[in-house]
Amino acid sequence: MNLPNKITVGRMVISFAVLVLLLLPWSQLGVHFPVYTINGNIILNLKMLIAGGLFVVGSVTDFLDGHIARSRGIVTDFGKVMDAIADKILVNGVLIILAYEGMISIIIPVVIITRDTIVDSCKMISGNKGKVVAASIMGKLKTICMMVGLSLTMFYNLPFEMLGVPVARVLLIIATILSVISGIQYFNNSKELFMNDK
Repeated sequence: MNLPNKITVGRMVISFAVLVLLLLPWSQLGVHFPVYTINGNIILNLKMLIAGGLFVVGSVTDFLDGHIARSRGIVTDFGKVMDAIADKILVNGVLIILAYEGMISIIIPVVIITRDTIVDSCKMISGNKGKVVAASIMGKLKTICMMVGLSLTMFYNLPFEMLGVPVARVLLIIATILSVISGIQYFNNSKELFMNDK
């Protein structure tokens, strides 16, 4: 197994660790994470901060494994599949949990996951026809805004929260809008491959 694939597998492990950390009923298991207060009104849960740290590491490896694979010419089918799976588990899992916790709007995961389902379906059809539709700059910007926005959300929008600036929320809104735009672009660029089926 080459280095990029090892990094991808590591991100898969990190993804599951984040979900387990956020989903397990720790208090019922007798584990209580410390809670801190800043400025008297910003409440920080250590569990979310740890999960946020792991999410940042996972996000960095998402860019790292692809960069290494492309620069060294060692892109593999295993890497492509596992990279997509690890990415979906990490991002979509966190989106759903944060929406459930009321930290982000439920609209965001609904739009993002719906868009990803449509785009992945287009990719599958394109792949079956031997065609590759390149990712747009909008899609790449969406990913960056999403990763940074989710990271800030898990860190309670600090330090911007102390200034009253909702940077995390704005980035997630931008990511959602870019997600729709890039999804439409991807569909338009690939629709001829399946609209003309006979």
